[in-house]
Amino acid sequence: MALSAKATQEFVPIKEVREGTIVLKDGGLRAILAVSSVNLALKSGEEQIATINQFQSFLNSIDFPIQIVVQSRRLDIRPYLLTLEGKMKEQREPLLKLQTAGYISFVREFTEQVAIMRKYFYVIIPYEEAAISTKKGVLGSIFGNKESAQAKRNTENISFEEKRTQLDERVSVIASGLGSCGARSERLQTEEVIELFYKTFNPGDIQPAIKLGEALTQ
Repeated sequence: MALSAKATQEFVPIKEVREGTIVLKDGGLRAILAVSSVNLALKSGEEQIATINQFQSFLNSIDFPIQIVVQSRRLDIRPYLLTLEGKMKEQREPLLKLQTAGYISFVREFTEQVAIMRKYFYVIIPYEEAAISTKKGVLGSIFGNKESAQAKRNTENISFEEKRTQLDERVSVIASGLGSCGARSERLQTEEVIELFYKTFNPGDIQPAIKLGEALTQ
């Protein structure tokens, strides 16, 4: 019996990405925070213990689940090389131009031989809609309590806004807790979320890194 081909979207539980919020097929919402790293090795022993204790207190203070994701991606060196090439064209000193060209050649050859990896840190914050019991009544039981398409869309919009408000509150709690540990965080917007999932499902493609992630790691 031949197996029918299925689109990749059928295996992904995401319905849409709306206003920076991931809407799942089951109605749940997700928000993603890009988080900077904290270099404990550069801290004193007391500072390391204080940071670890603060992070432990932060985890113990939240009353909902979160997911911490660490991704290693190959560093895209192309924007850096383009910048160097632009600087080389602006130089008037022949020796400096020659040295810059040699450096560009060295960097290009080195990165082709050695995979330079970079780590990105994310926190996924969920919100699940609580089960709500509905009463149809007598007429609703007889006629199925059908809603018009417009009424259904209005209900979905209201539900989304209500759930997003709850999710936004959770995002604020997590961002504040991470800040107390010395980690900066920023919520991914729609284009950044889509780019993140594209890179997750296509790890072999080298695309320009997420601008927000770049800013947080500088």
